[in-house]
Amino acid sequence: MGLTGLIEQVKAHEPRVLGLEKLASAAVLVAITDQPEPEVILTRRSSEMPTHKGEVAFPGGKTEESDVDFVATALREAHEEIGLSPESVQIVGELDQVVSRYGFLVTPVLGIVPNNVELTEESGEIESIFRVPLKFFLEGQPDQIDQFGSFKGPRWYFESYTIWGLTAVMLAEMFNRFYDTNFELAIGNIDEYLNSK
Repeated sequence: MGLTGLIEQVKAHEPRVLGLEKLASAAVLVAITDQPEPEVILTRRSSEMPTHKGEVAFPGGKTEESDVDFVATALREAHEEIGLSPESVQIVGELDQVVSRYGFLVTPVLGIVPNNVELTEESGEIESIFRVPLKFFLEGQPDQIDQFGSFKGPRWYFESYTIWGLTAVMLAEMFNRFYDTNFELAIGNIDEYLNSK
C-alpha cells in the first residue's frame, strides 16, 4: 500500500483517545516524505537534554497554551526543532494517543511532506535529523522486543541509530493498524503504570 492508501485509512480512522486530562499533554509530528519509496523523518535528541538525551524521537514536544490543538503543537515543535515550515506539511490526521514514561499524554500527528523539503537542526535540542525508508520497517523484523512492565515494543537498529521506546511503539502501532504488520506490541496497563510513578 502506498501513501494514498495510508492517507485514506488514517482519515477514516477514529484514533484512540485516552482521556487522561490530568496528564501534561504533548504532540509529535510523524512526517513521511511524498515519494515512490516514502521515508519517515526522525531526529536524535541532544545528549545535553534533561530527558530523552541522545534518543531517537519524532519532532515534537509539550503543548503550550497558545496551541489551538495537537496539530498546532506538532507543527510548532517541528518548525522550532527541525526548521520544517508548517506550510510544507499536508496534515492527514491524529494517530492513537500513548503515554510516555515521563507521564506525558502524547498525540502523534501524521503529516506528508515533500521529498525535497529542507530541514536543519534549529535548536540545541536536536543533534541530527535522518530519514528511514518505510520499507525498512515493513519488509524486515525488529532487532529485538523490549519490555518495560506491562509495556512491550520493538527495537530497530538503523545505521548508527537505535529506534526504540515510545517512538518505536508509535511506529509499530501505525504499521500494525494500517499496513497489516504484526509487530509484537503491548500498550500495557496505563493506570498501573501511572500509579507506579
